[in-house]
Amino acid sequence: MTNKTILVVDNEEYIQEVAKICLETVAGWKVLTASSGKEGISKAEIVKPDAILLDVMMPDMDGLATFEKLQNNPATKSIPVILLTAKIQASDRRRYAQLGMKAAIAKPFNPLELASQVATALGWSL
Repeated sequence: MTNKTILVVDNEEYIQEVAKICLETVAGWKVLTASSGKEGISKAEIVKPDAILLDVMMPDMDGLATFEKLQNNPATKSIPVILLTAKIQASDRRRYAQLGMKAAIAKPFNPLELASQVATALGWSL
């Protein structure tokens, strides 16, 4: 198990908790959480996580706007981003890939498979 840090950005506390427990338990990764795009960006600048799991549907600043700000920031541009989304048709996947996202994981996700989905998307071993 590698010492990776993952930032989970989701406005739903329940999703944050489930993701945190799963990724820490299954993969042994350190997991930080943020409840909004703005909070996620500021944590990403400070912590420089190895990857970000980003919810698409959030109030104020949605996941796509958050991703755009992360990409335009030299401090966070190189951090891989995986979207967590309920909208995941093939056309959405293509659009997300064109924007530069590593993957999109459908919500609701299977908690026991989340770590392997993240690892596979990023080319990490568990």
